[in-house]
Amino acid sequence: MKQIKKLETVAFSRYIRMSPFKVRRILDQIRGRSYDDANLILSFMPYKACPVILKVVQSAAANAQNKHNINKSSLIISEARADSGPTLKRFRPHAQGRGFPIKKRMSHIISLI
Repeated sequence: MKQIKKLETVAFSRYIRMSPFKVRRILDQIRGRSYDDANLILSFMPYKACPVILKVVQSAAANAQNKHNINKSSLIISEARADSGPTLKRFRPHAQGRGFPIKKRMSHIISLI
């Protein structure tokens, strides 16, 4: 039996000042789709995270093209995930002299093609 060699390339974007919950909402839309479909979807979605994710997906496609000489139109996004990064902790003034904690989250975006 002949084994098929599976080539994968990866691209990272780390310390993005965006909540991973909001990024995952968009990544769920493109996971498992072709590169062309994902490119089209991300171009027209109105969310703040879309340009950042589009840049990561395009970087992974460029890595696949340069390292393995694969045509971009034949690529499929096998994995796309957003892990949580460090959290900036801030305090807002609240009633009766108290402080209210604010968590400004960061995310690491990983795209596997």
